[in-house]
Amino acid sequence: MECFTGDIKKDSEILAEAAGFGRSYDVKERKLKIGCRDAYFCYIGSLVSDLMIEKLIKSYQNSRIEKDDDAASFAERCAPFGDVKFKDNAEDTVSEIFEGSGALLIDGIKKAIVSDAKNIPSRGIEEPESDRVLRGARDGFTEKLLDNTALLRQRLRVQELVFEKYSVGLTAKTTVVLCYFDGRADKKFVSSIADKLKNAKVDALSMSSESLAECIIKKRWYNPFPKIRYTERPDAAAAMILEGSVIVLCDNSPQAMILPCSIFDFMQETDDFYFPPLTGTYLRLVRFFIFLLSYAFVPVWYLLIKNPSVIPEWLDFIKPAGEAGIPIFFQIMLVEFMIDGLKLASMNTPGSLNNSLSIVAGLLLGDYAIEVGWFIPEVILYMSFVAMANFTQPSFELGYAFKYMRVISVVLTELFNYAGFAVSVVFTVLSVALNNSVDGGRSYLYPVIPFNKEAFLRLFFRVRLADKKKEVKRMKSSK
Repeated sequence: MECFTGDIKKDSEILAEAAGFGRSYDVKERKLKIGCRDAYFCYIGSLVSDLMIEKLIKSYQNSRIEKDDDAASFAERCAPFGDVKFKDNAEDTVSEIFEGSGALLIDGIKKAIVSDAKNIPSRGIEEPESDRVLRGARDGFTEKLLDNTALLRQRLRVQELVFEKYSVGLTAKTTVVLCYFDGRADKKFVSSIADKLKNAKVDALSMSSESLAECIIKKRWYNPFPKIRYTERPDAAAAMILEGSVIVLCDNSPQAMILPCSIFDFMQETDDFYFPPLTGTYLRLVRFFIFLLSYAFVPVWYLLIKNPSVIPEWLDFIKPAGEAGIPIFFQIMLVEFMIDGLKLASMNTPGSLNNSLSIVAGLLLGDYAIEVGWFIPEVILYMSFVAMANFTQPSFELGYAFKYMRVISVVLTELFNYAGFAVSVVFTVLSVALNNSVDGGRSYLYPVIPFNKEAFLRLFFRVRLADKKKEVKRMKSSK
């Protein structure tokens, strides 16, 4: 870390070398004359507004500099923009330059004057594709951190809304913002997340939110159930902040990380709150029921057809009507993989053809597989239901966690029959129960363990939004 000396020739060489001038085409420099002193101005052309840089340079060139001026007094009199910082070394100065600032060095002054001039390209705040609603706001988070904080500020215009900024990364630094409602968020939990961000040992957040999640959370690779809930909706994030959750925003990522959370938090959707309580409750109950069926439907059916003697007469229709060339166990496994194959294919299909091709491919493959005698219709029907049921909840990670548990259940049922099915159910329950939430102190099964009657009922029944005022008062009184 080289500190500035006040010698403009030496300091400008240090800064130019640290910023990569001459190696990268978008690193720009400008030698200026401020009064009778030499000055040096450096910025990244691709990250700044040309108009703001022009105003900065004109303001500096038309300024006078006093004999006893330091960086602060000169900036107070001559810097045209509000966000001004002072850095005494090249490393910190370059970090600001790479975030979209312009840095000014003046002969005789040992600090760089850093002015924010960023104009980073970004897409619009349109509604996220994966989290649409029938009613409500149509905006969504973007890859630009400043836009995301503005979307939250627009909804929560109170001084208790706190945004703490951190730089994470040993080689390439990325800005991360910790957002919470002061007085409602747990202070110990906020401090623990802040410490993890400060002490994160990661080279760079190349994959944005996922890199950050793997850095601050110790995951058990054998437990697939997610610990972090993601959302691209500012209204959902604002609602969770008011409930005492902590939001982590990562630059270059449109997803907000919601901490801490239990498994039941993943089953909530924004649409539940944009409809009246009765309709919201109905939607939530349907979502819970269908998603649980997506886990149990196929394993239970397979257990029954392996033991046809236990099937009552009124359920005779679930028995396979015909035979196929492939055993039913392998049919189920093949369809499980084929569904994922169709998902991957649809992700790489151009947008205009995406939906139509995936539907046509599923229909054709299923129909022809039955015609040639590979599969029986029942397997195609039940696995199609499972594939659609996964979309009743928004979490991609939770859907795959239950998929793994479903596959394990079918495999153990094939190997050990009743005992295998019972072991798979116990294994699934233990995987959920033994999974820790991010703060470590809150159960992943809250509000079931520890049991909280009011919170438990709210899992299934959507209460009136006005009633949440009472809950806020209880939260404050309990603290």
